[in-house]
Amino acid sequence: MKPLRTAIIGTGHLGRIHARLAAEAPHIDLVAIVDVVKEARERVAEETKTRAVADYRELFGEIEAAIVATPTVYHYQVVKDLLEAGIHVLVEKPITTTIDEADELCEIAKQKNLKLQVGHVERFNPGFECVADQLTDIRYLQGTRASGFTFRSTDIGVVMDLMIHDIDIVLSLIKSRVVDVRAFGVAVMGDQEDIAQATIHFANGAIAQLTASRVNYQPARSMQVFTASSFANIDFATRGATTIHPDPRLFTGEFDLASLKPDEVTHYRDHLFETLLVKEQHEPEQTNAIAEEHRDFAEAIRTGREVRVTGKAGRNALAVAEQVLHSIDKHQWDASPLGRRGAMLTPAVPLRRVG
Repeated sequence: MKPLRTAIIGTGHLGRIHARLAAEAPHIDLVAIVDVVKEARERVAEETKTRAVADYRELFGEIEAAIVATPTVYHYQVVKDLLEAGIHVLVEKPITTTIDEADELCEIAKQKNLKLQVGHVERFNPGFECVADQLTDIRYLQGTRASGFTFRSTDIGVVMDLMIHDIDIVLSLIKSRVVDVRAFGVAVMGDQEDIAQATIHFANGAIAQLTASRVNYQPARSMQVFTASSFANIDFATRGATTIHPDPRLFTGEFDLASLKPDEVTHYRDHLFETLLVKEQHEPEQTNAIAEEHRDFAEAIRTGREVRVTGKAGRNALAVAEQVLHSIDKHQWDASPLGRRGAMLTPAVPLRRVG
C-alpha cells in the first residue's frame, strides 16, 4: 500500500503522540507538522524528522490526508477547510462543538467522497475488539472512566473529555434509538463539570449507566456488559476482557437449586465459574490503539471501504453527550425549583444582598 501523504495539525499531548506514531508507520508518509506556536511545531518536527509549518493551508495540493489534534473549538473550521480542499481527515474527539457543525462536515465529506474519521480510539482497544462480536442483544451496560486532573482539555468538561469515549462505545453496541437521558455532574477545578454520571435509556429497553471523573485519585477504565445470554467485563486499561457464559440450564429452568444434594452444593460452590457460570479470560495481542486507528484510516482511503469510526458516529456520540450536558444543567440539587442546579450548584435565582 502506497504511504499516505499526511500532516499532523496540532502539537498538544495527543498531537505529539499522533506525530510519533505516524512517523514510524509504513503506511504513512509524514509530510509536515502544523502548529501556530513556532517552538512547538519545530520541536515536534525535529523529533519526527519532518518539516514544520505554521499554516495548514500551505499544504493544500501537497497532502492527501490530515490528522487534526487541535483544541476542540478549532475542529470545525480546520476540518472544513481541509475537506473543501479535497483532503481526507482524521479528527480527534469530540468531532466539533455543535451538532450543526458536525452535520455540515459529514455532508461535505459525503459530497466530496472523502473519509472523515473521528478519534474515538477505544474502538481499537484490544480488550474491546476481542469481545465486541459477542456483545449482541445487550440488556444493561455499566461504564466507569476515571483519571487524575491532567490540566489539559480544560476548554471542555469531563463529558466531552472522557465520557464521550464510552458514549461512542455504547452507541456502537446498542444499535437502538436513545429515548431518555438523565444525568448530574459536579465542577471541582473550574467552570466545567469534572465528575458526571448519566443513565441512558434506549427504545429497545436497554439501559446504560456511565460514570466519568477527571479528579479521581485512582484511575479506572472499564465496562461491564450484560446481554440476554452472557456477561463481559472489558478493562480498557489492561486491554483485556473476561466473559461469562451461563449454563443453558439456568435459562430453561432445568437447573433446580432446591433439589441439590449437599455434595452437589459443595461442588457447584467450589467450581461455580467452571460449571454454571463459565468464565473465560481473554488476553488479546497488545497492539497500539492509536497506531491501529492510523492503519484503519490509511487502508480505508486506499481501498475505498468505510472507516471504523465515521463522522456520523462521531456526530451521534456528540449528540448524546449534549443531552447529558443538558440534563446536568437542569439537575436540581434542592427540593425547591428555586434551589441550586447544574454542575456549579448555581442558585436558580440570583442572590441579592439585604440592606
